[in-house]
Order: sequence, then structure tokens, then C-alpha cells
Amino acid sequence: MNYLLYILVMLEIYTLLALSANQKVGMSGLLSFAQAVFYGMGAYVTAIFITKFGFSYWLALPVAILTCVLVALLFSFIAGKVRELYFSLATLALQVIFFSIVFNWTSITGGADGIRKISHPAIFGFEINTPSSFAVFGGFWVLVVLLFYGWFLKTPISRMIKATRDDQIAVLSLGKNPNYYKRISIILSAIIAGIAGSLYATYSAYIDPTSFNLDESILILSIVLIGGAGRIIGPITGALIYILLPKLLEFIQMPDNIAANIRMIIFGVLLVLIVRFKPKGIFGKYLIQ
Repeated sequence: MNYLLYILVMLEIYTLLALSANQKVGMSGLLSFAQAVFYGMGAYVTAIFITKFGFSYWLALPVAILTCVLVALLFSFIAGKVRELYFSLATLALQVIFFSIVFNWTSITGGADGIRKISHPAIFGFEINTPSSFAVFGGFWVLVVLLFYGWFLKTPISRMIKATRDDQIAVLSLGKNPNYYKRISIILSAIIAGIAGSLYATYSAYIDPTSFNLDESILILSIVLIGGAGRIIGPITGALIYILLPKLLEFIQMPDNIAANIRMIIFGVLLVLIVRFKPKGIFGKYLIQ
């Protein structure tokens, strides 16, 4: 039962990550290789303020979100005005810089050893420290983000973000600044990824740099590509496929050490097939370019 709850919590975390990447890639058309940066930023800032400064989760979370917002804002000013290819290269550089910082700044991040003994959240004195309570807590955050999107997708800002993705010249002809809407999308994406990182840090009680490297960013992007970019159902579907693959492999009684590698092979093959035969993804409405 605990394993099933673990699967559920990881599904919730990767759903948040996929939704955050979809905001940048699917809604704005900005191909990013740095989603793990804001995921890791949320995790590390939360962990540092809890373990080193004695903050509670509810005090550390706003600091983590604010950090993600400030870094996303700075990055959007630096890289938000360049062409799509150079934006992608800039995100790749950001990913490399972030990993180097958390790996080498040992006095703050713990370096390769990471940060341990991260305390769990508490609500009205009740500590969320069991698999079932964390599954409910993770579900709460997924619900919050989905409710936000239920409102946000109907707003003029969301429509302008999509218009900027589809035709920047048309947006300019309306007297609007496309870079402004790109900036909003980058910040929203960072906030959701930061929430996922904060949730992961307090759930696992231990983090290290390997959870937030370039491989993780590519994985998150692949989840969106398989499920389909530009719609909410797409990232959720991609996360379901990625997380539930190990359960499917259990039916053939495959050893865990082999199943982990086979899962990535199957996921990679599925990605190639999606790109070849259904390039917009299973439920996508936007072609990632």
C-alpha cells in the first residue's frame, strides 16, 4: 500500500512539473531545457531555510516561490527577447550554471552529499509525515494549480500569451509587447515548478544535485511532448505514462534493477514513435519546434 501511495505522490509531483513545462513550451512556444532549474530551486531554497534557519514549510515555501520568480524575471529580461533557438541555448546555459552552483557550493547546498533531515509540513499542528497524508497534500497542490488554470485560461492575458506563441507580428500590430507576455509565462512556469520542488524536498526529506540535472529537464520536456503540449490534459497524460510504466513492468515480474532501465528504454521508444507518427503528442494542439 505504501508503494502505491509513493507512486501517487510522484505522479502528483511530475504532474506539477509537466504543467509547469507546458506553460512555457505549450502555451508560449518557448522550448526550455531548464525546467529542473526551478524545480531544484524550489527544493533547495525550501530545504535550506528549513534546515539552516529553522523555518516551517509554510514560511520556506513563499521564499522559494519568490526566489523562483526573481530568477525567472531576471532570465526573461536577459533571454526573453532573443529568437527561439537562442532562447533554448540560454536555458541550457542556465541549467548548467544552476547544477554547478548546487554541486560546488558545499557550505550552503551540501554539494554532492545534498541536504538531509528536511522536516515535513504541518497544518494546525498535524504533521504531514505519512504516505497517505502526503498523497492528500500533493493532491491539494495539483488541485490548486488545476483550479488556477481553470480560471487563467479564460483571461485575456492567457489568450495574448497564446497569440504571442502563434503570431508575434499580429500581437505587435495590436500595440502589445510580445516579450511582456513571454515574461509572464516564464514566471508562471517557474512558480509551479518551484511548488513541485518544495513538495519533493519535504516529501523525500533529502535532496541532492542529481535530481535536478539536465537529464531531469529533458525528461520533463519529454513528458510534455508525449502527452501533448498546449492543453492541460496532455502533460497529465504524459506524467501518467511515465510514472505508471514500472507498474506495467511488474506484471511480467521483472527485477527492479532491470525494470528501471527498461522503463527509460520503453519511454524513449515511445517518444520516438510519438515524434514520428503523432508529433503534437497524444492530446496536444501545439507542435513543439
